[in-house]
Amino acid sequence: MNNIRTLGLGLLLAVFALFMSLIFMGHYKLTSANFEEIITQNNITSNVFIKNLKSSSVDKDFSTPFFLAHSIADAVESANAYHKKNKEWGKVIWTKPHSLAYQIVKSSGTGIVVQNKLTLYLLSFGLAILAGLLFMLPAIPLKGPAGIKNNHIYQSSATNRGWIAWFVFAFLILFYLVLYFRPSYMINWIYIVDPISESLSGNPASQWFLYGFLYCVIMSMMAVRMYIKYRHNNYQVLRTTSVLFFQIVFAFLIPEILVRFEKPWYDFKNAFPLDYDFFFRWNLNELLENGGFGLFILVWGVLLTLVVVPVMVYFFGKRWYCSWVCGCGGLAETLGDPYRQLSSKSLFSWKVERWLVHGVLVFALVMTSLTLYGYFSETYKVFGIKVQTIQDIYGFLIGSIFAGVIGTGFYPIFGNRVWCRFGCPLAAYMGVIQRFKSRFRITTNGGQCISCGNCSTYCEQGIDVRAYAQKGENIVRASCVGCGVCSAVCPRGVLKLENGPEEGRIGSSAVLLGNEMNLMDQLNEK
Repeated sequence: MNNIRTLGLGLLLAVFALFMSLIFMGHYKLTSANFEEIITQNNITSNVFIKNLKSSSVDKDFSTPFFLAHSIADAVESANAYHKKNKEWGKVIWTKPHSLAYQIVKSSGTGIVVQNKLTLYLLSFGLAILAGLLFMLPAIPLKGPAGIKNNHIYQSSATNRGWIAWFVFAFLILFYLVLYFRPSYMINWIYIVDPISESLSGNPASQWFLYGFLYCVIMSMMAVRMYIKYRHNNYQVLRTTSVLFFQIVFAFLIPEILVRFEKPWYDFKNAFPLDYDFFFRWNLNELLENGGFGLFILVWGVLLTLVVVPVMVYFFGKRWYCSWVCGCGGLAETLGDPYRQLSSKSLFSWKVERWLVHGVLVFALVMTSLTLYGYFSETYKVFGIKVQTIQDIYGFLIGSIFAGVIGTGFYPIFGNRVWCRFGCPLAAYMGVIQRFKSRFRITTNGGQCISCGNCSTYCEQGIDVRAYAQKGENIVRASCVGCGVCSAVCPRGVLKLENGPEEGRIGSSAVLLGNEMNLMDQLNEK
């Protein structure tokens, strides 16, 4: 087994080196024809930008995408500064500098990567999957009760903030920063998934297609690990299958196929306020311009948030979405499963969680209210504040930094549900309903608890499950996502996920048992 793991690790490192080296391969040359086409497509009227970029970049060879991207971004910023100073607002380039740089660099690539997309795709993604499975699977015990032991998770450098965890942390942070803010740097990675994108949507890949594809591949590979680790628990097998299905089909395949049929890209499972830009002006206009289908999406989005979500939470708790449907939760439950024990169980973390996650929800609701007011009143300012500025701030702080960079990048250090616990506005919305108006609870049998601590160790939401189990109290917490892992790792069957009547949901079974024993003592005395 160790030899297989060593082979897998060696192959994985070799593939990783190849994948990283792709960034520096190839050549880039912005031809005059491509440049004129992009100028026309983006309706650019700035003579300053055109002149500067022609002199610095057009018909010149670049060995990496970095230099060409910087040249374009500098030309945009200097031209905009000139036009704004002279109040020539019609000539200002409103496209973000690095977004325009991405468009231009993507059309300028030549050389080994562009000419060998499919081969490099197989060498990178194909071998990475094989290497990951060879390294990962032998480490999962095949004998004894699967998934109920804490052995080595606090000793391994990969699962307890060791050097491997810090390396993964640094790589994920860097990846998300490049993805959101410098997509032109990963052009060669995007090139190699062009054939996949063209087969689905008919269009070349974007950085978001690359991300979606990576997301599905990683979830699928780590789902195999989940199937083996929790093979003794049907709930975990079904739950893993469900999140995998909704991510691959609803979040990836259907939206891409919609684009092929010239329909809006839309993830039908993504509910507001998690889908925070659903009510932005550009999205509403796009939906209304797409006739009946666009109107159907608009109505569905509203019903999903106001009707489907609260009704489902009432009957099944947050788990129906957070643990069975949501793509964020799906990645957390597959890629993030090795780090779930790192979620802080401290009282301080719980206090921060309550204030922060509900603060994000309030921020989302205020931002959306101002957005809708500006849309229906046909004004771009509300209370003297530009609606676009509010949207940009939210998109940057919450949509990019919190949900992406921190939400996934922090898995190896702070646990797998950082975003879900502290930042997701939809989780906050559903949590309020679950806490006060839901039939979901986790029941406990305190008489069977042996205080092994597995349940608290593996709780990704930072809940001290053992404290409830020892008292025989039902677990009714707004933050609980009903993943069921606490029940799966309990060696005595103390914990059970239930959807029962509301009556007695928050009551303590220990108290009820104590009352029954007192009654029996009184009867015996008589």
